[in-house]
Amino acid sequence: MGKERPCNLGLTFGDVLLEPGYSNVIPSDTNIDSRFSKHIDLFLPIVSSAMDTVTEDDMAIALALQGGLGIIHKNLSIEEQSAQVRKVKRFESVLIPDPITVFPDVTIKEVEDLMSYHNISGVPVVDNKGKLKGIITKSDLIFEDDKNKKIKEVMIPRGKLITGEKGISIKKAKDLFRKHKFEKLPLVDKNDKLAGLITLRDILKRKEFPRANIDKEGRLYCGAAVGIGEETKERAEELLSGGVDCLVVDTAHAHTKKVFDVTKMLRRICDKDLVVGNIVTGEAAKDFMKFEVDAVKVGVGPGSICTTRVISGIGIPQLTAIQNVAEALKGKVPIIADGGITFSGDITKALAGGADSVMIGGLLAGTDEAPGDSILLEGRRFKVYRGMGSVDAMEAGSKDRYFQTGKLVPEGVVSRVPYKGPVSEVLFQLAGGLRSGMGYVGAHNIKELREKAKFIQVTNAGLTESHPHDVKIIKEPPNYEIIR
Repeated sequence: MGKERPCNLGLTFGDVLLEPGYSNVIPSDTNIDSRFSKHIDLFLPIVSSAMDTVTEDDMAIALALQGGLGIIHKNLSIEEQSAQVRKVKRFESVLIPDPITVFPDVTIKEVEDLMSYHNISGVPVVDNKGKLKGIITKSDLIFEDDKNKKIKEVMIPRGKLITGEKGISIKKAKDLFRKHKFEKLPLVDKNDKLAGLITLRDILKRKEFPRANIDKEGRLYCGAAVGIGEETKERAEELLSGGVDCLVVDTAHAHTKKVFDVTKMLRRICDKDLVVGNIVTGEAAKDFMKFEVDAVKVGVGPGSICTTRVISGIGIPQLTAIQNVAEALKGKVPIIADGGITFSGDITKALAGGADSVMIGGLLAGTDEAPGDSILLEGRRFKVYRGMGSVDAMEAGSKDRYFQTGKLVPEGVVSRVPYKGPVSEVLFQLAGGLRSGMGYVGAHNIKELREKAKFIQVTNAGLTESHPHDVKIIKEPPNYEIIR
């Protein structure tokens, strides 16, 4: 038998509670602003997992509109993943500096397909030198039956367009919209070349979502996952050209030479934030500080669809893992707690334990914005939710996350989760639970939450006592999921 040594205690969210303290804090007055990485802030400290049943463009848009961030999964072709990033970046940009354009000789069918693919209602028409020739919108095409007709025959020509000069202020653009009652304002330079586009829809969306997480140009933030395979450099370069705000090196075990090598390569070519995961020890955290990463992702095996711990015997309970990494980093590098979040109270515990944000999969998987269709089973609607270590997901492209080739040894399962409706409702409940927890602790913000947090370990009896007990629930609340 090897050298005897003590067995360390590992705790996860269900093992502890936060002690309430004196408070003059009303939950609605709490500030839950945080950070995802060194250069990306969050108004909602929630990030959606880079899983193929959780985050594509719809989820990334919805998260960013609510103040969070979506990480688009990599079980897509390089072109598909980059296209999804571009959709997110174009969704709410008051100023679109490089709008999609068409030439006058394209057909109605071609422009309709283009608008449908990009989910846009109109595009500027330019010549081969980039000069503005007109604009074509869906309303111009409503009564056009001949789909082979050239759009130059039906577009609004340049002479009838109201345009703005390059560099126009949003206030002046609003004045033009108000005066002329149109929906799209092309911007041109002194040579009448198209220099951008402002749409009324995006101005209105800004008012509807005042806490949307946007970059300096007014575009929604969006992240994307990359792996450690042969295509990583090509994928990263395409995502960067598509405007991605952060690259997330997504592996089950980042504290390896292979991931170190990939991180060094990406750091050379990536001028955006670089996030690496997953780790669970202080030693790993200190090693990645040397590579100047912009955030680390913490968690090995805590996900509801992950079997890594029971298959490999490896892992650290999630709260202890967060505390290990937080103690090593001392606030110098943001921490993303990835996995193990079952209830909104777990978010409070994760942030109190040292995380800056939480990455969630299962709680978001059953929403409208999650990829995949809902299914009806025994009178109840569900959506598929699968681990990226499941055979299905690995065959679709995630096997390098687990350093596997050839015949697969799965570290995840395929499951179903109850249908939850729009993700905005789920996020509202999660944020509300976090605010409530901060109120009990007496914390105005996340920093105070960490400073005032006092954890108390509970027994299995204490955990049972924490949940509804000795009753039969007949009406399910929106923030306490019951799985039949």
